Amino acid sequence: MNSRPYFLVGLLASAGALAFAYYLEYIYGLEPCPLCILQRVAMFAVALVCAVGFLHGPHALGRRIYATLGGLAALAGAGIAARHVWLMHLPPEQVPACGPGLDYLRQILPWQEVLLTILRGDASCATVEGSFLGISLPAWTLLYFLILLCAALIGMFAAGRPQGADA
Repeated sequence: MNSRPYFLVGLLASAGALAFAYYLEYIYGLEPCPLCILQRVAMFAVALVCAVGFLHGPHALGRRIYATLGGLAALAGAGIAARHVWLMHLPPEQVPACGPGLDYLRQILPWQEVLLTILRGDASCATVEGSFLGISLPAWTLLYFLILLCAALIGMFAAGRPQGADA
């Protein structure tokens, strides 16, 4: 079974999501909060795994490995997006106060502390900047990551099935 078309679809899906995020930022002026940036990093990781899988065109074991790596990246992205959605639904008095900017944090803290600080979120992450069909952009991103995760799970378990095997 040729795995390249599947990895190409994953690559195009994740690259399309990134392109849309940059479109919203640079054309519509929606500034990404720190959690949005981490979601982009996770989406880039999915795209990277799919790109390498597409170029490599692995057989069963390789497909399973790439699907697992892509699934882990999608799971991380879904976790970040879920945290973002949760922050957006907190009562205003429970939203963490705004902290220093990402550039400043990167200058003064080790990367592990920067990551933990970003994951805590702040008021900028709790603000709904954009929505589509009444659903916030982080909620759509969560849904997208869950779809990518499901595709990776299918890839992990379908990779070991012999050709022509029925379910």
